[in-house]
Amino acid sequence: MSQGAVPRALTRLRTTRLAEKLGTSYWLLPALCVAVAVALSSGAEALDARLVQRESAWYLFRGGPEGARSVLSAVASSMMTFSGLVFSVTILVLQQASNQYSPRILRTFLSDRQSQLTLGIFVGTFVYALLTLRSVRGTSEELHIQAHVPSLSVWLALVLVLACVGAFIFFIHHVAQSIRAVVILGRIRDETYATLERMYPEGVGQDAHDPALQRPQAPPSLVVPHGGASGVLVTVDEERLMACAKKAGVLVGLVPMMGDFVPHGAPLFEVWGDGAELDVKALTDAVGTGRERTLQQDTAFGFRQLVDVAERALSAGINDPTTAVQAIDPLHDLLRRMVHRRFPSPSRQDDTGALRLLCPRPDWDAYVRLSVDEIRLFGAGDLQVARRLRFLVQDLLSVAPPFRREELERQLRLLDASIDRSFQDERDAAMARRPSAQGHGPR
Repeated sequence: MSQGAVPRALTRLRTTRLAEKLGTSYWLLPALCVAVAVALSSGAEALDARLVQRESAWYLFRGGPEGARSVLSAVASSMMTFSGLVFSVTILVLQQASNQYSPRILRTFLSDRQSQLTLGIFVGTFVYALLTLRSVRGTSEELHIQAHVPSLSVWLALVLVLACVGAFIFFIHHVAQSIRAVVILGRIRDETYATLERMYPEGVGQDAHDPALQRPQAPPSLVVPHGGASGVLVTVDEERLMACAKKAGVLVGLVPMMGDFVPHGAPLFEVWGDGAELDVKALTDAVGTGRERTLQQDTAFGFRQLVDVAERALSAGINDPTTAVQAIDPLHDLLRRMVHRRFPSPSRQDDTGALRLLCPRPDWDAYVRLSVDEIRLFGAGDLQVARRLRFLVQDLLSVAPPFRREELERQLRLLDASIDRSFQDERDAAMARRPSAQGHGPR
């Protein structure tokens, strides 16, 4: 990697972090709508100055100054009411989703562009009405003062009110749809698949597990601690880490895995070799931490969200195994997409073949255990869950290559043992082992 490419990689990483923050910011679109409202008010006021001689046009407001003020005041007050209602509904939806599904999915609602745009339309219309109200001058009784009514601007305010009515109707429909389990789970699945495509793009093939490319047994010569605020590891620029290790002629090993919590002062990197020429600042700048996990590079976080939804549905307070089964469906889909995908090696070499970088990452077995283990334990004794999990494992076994079968076979044995413990009657156990999926039996 060239020296010029290193700053570009760091800039790209920072840009990606900023895009992630802006994507989950609920204020971004409303702020843009306010800016558009200010520009629209200025433009309409400028046009009004040129339309003085065309007051008979059908699209212009024909009332006097008092009527214009009444209309604009009514628009402004009603838009504040609508904005408060949208905000209240959004908070209620966030609370409902957190309690019924999982707190981890709140970022999905915060990044919902439709809700942001609806709030932005209301706030923007409010700002537009206020700015237009200040341009109304005079009264009908004050003949010595030249009255000014921005006819086009008032008419545009009425058009914006009609747009707000349509936006509010759409918002109610959108909120009712977005709280449905199938919509939430589908959105998590789509976001996880997009991350999967970015992080595992190599295609079909067996994973590379070269025994020579493992973490050395000797203790590291240098341990680089995490000097920033504590947080979750959310981004890793492997190209920049590789460039730093190659330039210093050392082996660099990242200690935490993506999604792990890193407290202040904890080991962040281990270095083997002479680290005198190692640029520690560039090394630490190549990784980013945040307050919570994201799907920017953390594919396992999508699996975690789906598993959390299934576990919450199986809790004693909710007791909704059908929703748990719906959460297993996207897990099944994602695992089937990954079963033939070649996972990148956690070890990387330079052009000379020397081992330079170790970045731990979850393998196929880790994803299978994450998807099945906890749901199997939480759903022990539930017929729907047992049948659906067993079908998931059996279906993956039917398409998995030989080097991916070991963990699946282990999970099948654990499922059968769990069924034998949970269902004392042999007929119930036989029902739990019966496949349950498309056309194979009731769910």
